[in-house]
Amino acid sequence: MILELTTTHKPATDLGYLLHKHPDKLQTVELSVGNAHVFYPEATENSCTVCLLLDINPVDLVRSDKGRGAFLQEHYVNDRPYTSNSFLSTALVKAFGSAVNGTCHTKPELVKTAIPLKAKIHSLKVDCDKSYINKLFGPLGYQISYEAIQLDSIFPSWGESKVVNLTVEKTTTLKEFLSQLYVFMVVLDNDRHYWISRNDIDVLVRRGENWLPNHPEKDWITKRYLKNLRILTNPALLRLANEDELTEEQPLPERKLNLHQQRLNRVFDLLKASGAQSVLDIGCGEGKLLKLLLKDGQFKKIAGMDVSFSALQKAKENLYLDQASPVMRDRIKIFQGSVTYKDERLKHFDAVSLVEVIEHLDKERLPAMEKVVFGFAQPLSVILSTPNAEYNVVFDMLQADAFRHADHRFEWTRKEFNSWCNKICNEFSYQVEIYPVGQEEENMGAPSQLALFKKK
Repeated sequence: MILELTTTHKPATDLGYLLHKHPDKLQTVELSVGNAHVFYPEATENSCTVCLLLDINPVDLVRSDKGRGAFLQEHYVNDRPYTSNSFLSTALVKAFGSAVNGTCHTKPELVKTAIPLKAKIHSLKVDCDKSYINKLFGPLGYQISYEAIQLDSIFPSWGESKVVNLTVEKTTTLKEFLSQLYVFMVVLDNDRHYWISRNDIDVLVRRGENWLPNHPEKDWITKRYLKNLRILTNPALLRLANEDELTEEQPLPERKLNLHQQRLNRVFDLLKASGAQSVLDIGCGEGKLLKLLLKDGQFKKIAGMDVSFSALQKAKENLYLDQASPVMRDRIKIFQGSVTYKDERLKHFDAVSLVEVIEHLDKERLPAMEKVVFGFAQPLSVILSTPNAEYNVVFDMLQADAFRHADHRFEWTRKEFNSWCNKICNEFSYQVEIYPVGQEEENMGAPSQLALFKKK
């Protein structure tokens, strides 16, 4: 991934003073996951271009203490290198920190000087609707163009990837230009390579102090930057609106369970009622359902499987497995794997859960999943949830025919889900009960639909 920054300010070589990077030198900045290289392809009086090249070492990603542990032997297989926007934003601040903070000791007058600037970002990941590129940069007066990159030029029918080559131009101060680039790179891809905390509120408010409070997409930017964590987004929005946060004396509003927690609670209740003593959670993510199961002594054997290394790493930390007793380690296991492949580790469980998992599979891979779960593993109970496509019209921000998540491959109506469940029962000798999850709306049902399969 590479960022090119160009100015035609006269003299253009003033860019080197602003960035504190000499045009005649190749400079390397060390990152925790590799290096970032700074170099100038051109540096004349009329035009000056600086490049920031991201050079990530994927092996370094898993050689830290957090990446090690007996819970996962395949630690060299991970998905974190694809959080490239997050890496580049960190490299931008580290390499050009003085410029981002508005410091230039040699020519301090340049800090407040508006100069023509152009940025080209190659291989920028956009995991939301690409219309947000214009929604972010447009209100701030940028000229915008981008090239969407195909998934595979040999197979154009596969469509566009989540990666674009973006070019933006504006005459402004370098501090504001880089601060806006930093924030927008992060929010266009909601993945991170670091933990989000209250410190990130301070960073967002500081980077956006002169423009974010009045941006029409302020709420969306704030929520995406803080990973939709309400405990962080609410105080951040209050600060941006120049309002005080709730004091200890003020009563907190009653907290309602979000849809995801409602799903987990319903799955837990059904597992409890089934009498299962051993449970496998496929697509366990960060381990929220596993945590519920661990609190109940009924469940003697618990396991979680996920295809994502980073999700398993978070689950390991959330469950405090490094500090767990030998008894606890015998009770719970987490491992990497795919639900579309036969795996002996999937056998010998009373119950299997798949919470919002199947919609992430390509439809042509569903038969493989069916054979693995219902034909190969054959648990006594399978609890499976998936979105209800009919409910999507309730979401204001969701465009027509769009899925709720960029990684969803399909979303079923209640009729389609019912038909699929009956097919499973006929083919693999199960019986099924279907439940709504979440607030139901007339003619649209609930946001999620859940099936409890029981072996005949």
